[in-house]
Amino acid sequence: TFPLALDVGSGRGYIAQHLTKETVESLIQVDIAENALKNAVKSEIPTVSVVADEEFLPFKEDTFDLVVSSLSLHWVNDLPRAFREIHQVLKPDGVFIGAMFGGDTLYELRCSLQLAELEREGGFSPHISPFTAVSDLGHLLSRAGFNTLTVDTDEIQVNYPGLFEVMEDLQGKYLLCMGESNCSWNRKPLLHRDTMLAAAAIYREMYGNSDGSVPATFQIYYMIGWKFHESQARPAQRGSATVSLGDLAKIDGLLSKGKK
Repeated sequence: TFPLALDVGSGRGYIAQHLTKETVESLIQVDIAENALKNAVKSEIPTVSVVADEEFLPFKEDTFDLVVSSLSLHWVNDLPRAFREIHQVLKPDGVFIGAMFGGDTLYELRCSLQLAELEREGGFSPHISPFTAVSDLGHLLSRAGFNTLTVDTDEIQVNYPGLFEVMEDLQGKYLLCMGESNCSWNRKPLLHRDTMLAAAAIYREMYGNSDGSVPATFQIYYMIGWKFHESQARPAQRGSATVSLGDLAKIDGLLSKGKK
């Protein structure tokens, strides 16, 4: 049971809908988008909404027993700082559980747009937000002070009729819950029509399914990190082992003798 939890980048309260009073007693939802917080879905848990930047959390050190974040951290400008802020507001032995989009997200769309722009316009610019590589994530969490880390990755593939339907979903109905339009300031304001048509053809040719649809891949990183406390289990000192891993090959024989 977590007496006080924080949801970083809560949006309209997607996580709160799946929490129970038996797990979390009180929840604070933080998001930089005021309208998202105003339209948050009601929860059975007592909830307080705070408009704040993930990089500048307005809470005292050692405040929360649990911090969660679901699919919002890819929007953060300074991810190392955001992780440090989360670590700071956690109590000792508190835990951070998060999920964020990974580096292979929408690689089909990115590749198709880049190839089309290179062919039609002689160069390309980013049209999708940048994502973090999984090889960097564990290092960033460790550098922020988290220990007993767990990092996992998963891929979800969604099929669409074509490139235009993919982009319509990303820019339209999914804008609030996924936010995959481009957040880069140096992005081009628009794509030429002939470039878009070329990208659609490349998308279908390179990645198209046998039924005529095209896939869009979303890579998700899952992470768990704990704030240090004396009660936590720690690895034994190097060289203190009393059993050799080489003895594992003899385990079947030892078990057989034990049964006899």
